[in-house]
Amino acid sequence: MINRLFYEPLTPENSITLDLSAKNKELKRRIYSKIDAFCAYMEEKLGAKYGVGGYLEHRVIYEAHENFATNADDFRNIHLGVDLWAPAGTPVFAPLAGIVHSYQVNRGSGNYGPTIILYHPAENIYSLYGHLGMEDMAEIDEGMTFDAGELLCHLGNSDENGGWPPHLHFQLIRDLQGFHGDYPGVCSKRDVAFYAENCPDPLGFSASANSAPL
Repeated sequence: MINRLFYEPLTPENSITLDLSAKNKELKRRIYSKIDAFCAYMEEKLGAKYGVGGYLEHRVIYEAHENFATNADDFRNIHLGVDLWAPAGTPVFAPLAGIVHSYQVNRGSGNYGPTIILYHPAENIYSLYGHLGMEDMAEIDEGMTFDAGELLCHLGNSDENGGWPPHLHFQLIRDLQGFHGDYPGVCSKRDVAFYAENCPDPLGFSASANSAPL
């Protein structure tokens, strides 16, 4: 059963669904290409609430980061996890009992920054946590175990999380395909069928598990 990721469960009263898709015409390049402007935009949208969304969302915001470029016909712009937007330093709790499979700092503009991957034996699935605080990397080690609901990490700031407004990239993965401390969080349209199967919707997964809300 999935436990909530933050101190409190997300509800219609304390959270909003965010649209960062290509359909959001107000999110212009002059906003998402500059971190100060992007942070200000997100703070205005959130108010004092959590933001949630992004699974299989087609986004243009990745155009601001060379990390996602392949070629014009195969640009990675489909988001494979759920983003949970909250202030830097927000504690994140393990949603399922698990073991630390791997962790590392994925450097570069637009990348995950500090990242942790857990393996959950009971569900035979992995979970990835990206855009964390750098201090969490000193407290983690492969093979560590976490109970559901135990403190796992904290959200990083834009100087350490790959250059993003503070948020958690939360992704479920059936087969890590040999990756260690990293796994694609964004794919091209060409590959979306494979990744949609290998990376199920975390919100749908929690609902099917009759779990508490995230």
